[in-house]
Amino acid sequence: MRFKAHPTSPLAKKSRRGFRGYPLATVVFYGPVDKHATKAAVGVVTHQGAEPQMHRLFAEQGDARTDPVVNSEILKIVESNGVKSVLSTEGILGCPHEEGIDYPEGTACPRCPFWAHRNRFTGKFVP
Repeated sequence: MRFKAHPTSPLAKKSRRGFRGYPLATVVFYGPVDKHATKAAVGVVTHQGAEPQMHRLFAEQGDARTDPVVNSEILKIVESNGVKSVLSTEGILGCPHEEGIDYPEGTACPRCPFWAHRNRFTGKFVP
């Protein structure tokens, strides 16, 4: 007999359930390389077509994906907005710095050379 391993965090449990209606939260992690997340971005969409309310959280030390303070804040955002559905990415989705804010638009982030010529969804080099 095999037992399924279920996520223990309430956030992972909500994510596993899939779309259950609005409000919807998206949780995405960013980092200077593909193995270390320093930033979490949480977008809350209240209804279809609405602009997301963005929340940015940063890990002071360690990895944002496993940081108890960051995960606690994400859960507070989800609960305080009455979120019914949580969508999250596997892994890290690129550089934590914002184009046009932290560095000029149309250029690569000077602080994260790892992502300079990579597709952030596949991690593969882009010519």
